[in-house]
This record gives sequence, structure tokens and C-alpha cells, in this order.
Amino acid sequence: MTKIGFLSFGHYRPVVGARVPDARASLREHIELAVVADEIGLDGAWVRVHHFEESHATPFPLLAAMAAVTRRIDVGTGVVDLRYENPLHLAEEAAATDLIADGRLQLGVSRGSPEVAADGQRQFGYSLRDGESWADHAQSKVARFRRAIAGEPVAHSARALALGEGPDLPIRPLSPGLPDRIWWGAGSHETGVWTAEQGMNLLSSTLLLAEDGRPFHIQQADQVRTYRRVFHRLGHPGPGLAAVTRPAFPITSDDDRRYFGRHSHGGDSVGQLDGSRARSGPQMVGTVEEVAAMLRADEAVMEADHVLFTMPSQLGVDYNRHWMENLMAVAREVGWK
Repeated sequence: MTKIGFLSFGHYRPVVGARVPDARASLREHIELAVVADEIGLDGAWVRVHHFEESHATPFPLLAAMAAVTRRIDVGTGVVDLRYENPLHLAEEAAATDLIADGRLQLGVSRGSPEVAADGQRQFGYSLRDGESWADHAQSKVARFRRAIAGEPVAHSARALALGEGPDLPIRPLSPGLPDRIWWGAGSHETGVWTAEQGMNLLSSTLLLAEDGRPFHIQQADQVRTYRRVFHRLGHPGPGLAAVTRPAFPITSDDDRRYFGRHSHGGDSVGQLDGSRARSGPQMVGTVEEVAAMLRADEAVMEADHVLFTMPSQLGVDYNRHWMENLMAVAREVGWK
């Protein structure tokens, strides 16, 4: 069974006529959007995390609020940028949020993506050691974070110090099951393999680095299949889940046509990112039946366990209720239950 959900950047802009003019409006509307998604039948409400921008930056208060007013949907991140995080503080926040959510947190983490701040991590108190890359930095942090949420002691009590013993105090709270719901955001074939080796779930990026000229969905499907082969060959517990994201906008109203009609029938986009060629997929725009056919023809979508759809959250709650209802119609057309 494929689970479907929304993935939102949470953009807001203080401009005349804006439906989401500020951070307060964005945060409160996303709580309402999670309720709508829960009622309509989506499986997940996920948010992007970006610092120094007019979008979501502090996901845990928002996810906890979303979880507290919903009954069954997952709440998730795609992704928390580990360059900005203390792994033990992150472990405490994630566990507390998962407890409020009653085990519905799907936590996506990674090295993060390019950003507007040239020295953002340094201002948060983090810098690289000699010879270290930000990828190394993030991978080291996620290892400590995962040990912490699994209950490994990380600090000494006074007694342990006096006796010269090892750490005896784990972080609190702990949330059983959370270690199985950690996703790594992977933007390359190699990172997908690394994710499998670590035993984490795969949150495939909206673009792929070092692309080889084939259509995006075919390259991404290869990434997912290779991830699964390595995950199962190494004998990790659990199914080894994979998620992909798609921009899909069914046209069923004049508003849909005005907002997205001109973007139909586009192809892949190819450019440069971090000094490497990168490829992303097209927007899927058309009737419900046409969008469903695009999804069925998408190899990576058909391989994935979770499909997340990028939400135009800046258009407000009323429009996005309509958009989610359209997505459910598409899901039924594809045959997803």
C-alpha cells in the first residue's frame, strides 16, 4: 500500500493581499491543514525546514500542535538540517513530539540543502574541524542522535563519575518505536546506498545530483531499488521504507487552471547544484485522470512506500482543502486505497 501526504515549505510573505502574510499565519494555518488532511484521508502532513528564510525553521512546536489535534495521520519533516542541530537536544525534542503524536512522527534528517546564509551554521555555534565536510559533520551527528533515541546512556551521574564508570544517564523522554521512523534525505545514488547501510528509511530528494541523462523518475527508481537491495542484504530489521515527492496539481476548477494550468506538459529540469549536474522532475498538471496516468507511468512513484505532494500552502486553507480533495480523487484513480 502506498501512503500519500503533503509536504509544505510553509512560505509566508508580508506583501499586500497575501493569504499567508506572516509566520503566525503560516504556523496556525498548518495546524488547520493537518486537521483537514486527517479528515479527508491523507496519510501524512510533512513540513520542510529552512533557516533564515520566510518559511518553517522550528518544526517541533508545529508538529506537536499538529499531532495534538489529529487522530491518525503521520506528522513529519523533510528534512531537519543537521548542520544546525545539537543531536541530544534534537533527540529530546523528537521523542517528546513523538509521544504527543502517539508514535506518528516520521523524522526526516540530512546534511541539508544550499541556503541563503553564508555563515548560518557558525552563528548557531557549529563549524567544521580540519578535513571535515558538512556531510561528515551531519553523519556523525545522526549517529549520536540515533544512539540517544535508542536509550544509550550519554551522561554520567555523580556516582558514575566518582566510581570511574561509563555514562549511565540516557536522554529523557524516550519514545519506543521512534528509532524505526528516522528518514535520511538522499540526493544521490551513493547517499541512498549509505542510508541503506545505516538502516534508516530513504527520503529521496526532489532532485538527484550527478545525474546521468536518463529521465528523473527512472534514475530515482534505480536509487530506491538499490537502497532496498542493500538494506535487506545487510539484514536490518524493518521493511526499509522509501519516500518520494512530486508536484501534482489536478485541474478541476478555474482557480486550478489560473494557478497551475500554464505549467502543464513540462519536462525534467537540469541545472548545477554544489558543483554537480542536478536533475528534477516535471510538475504534474492535468485532469484527475491525466495526473493519475502520469503517476502510474512514474517508476519511482510506483516503487515508493510514501508519496508526498508539494503543497501550495501560500494559497491558504480553503484552496488547499480543495487541492487535497483533488489528490484523493487522483489516488482513487491510481488505485491507492
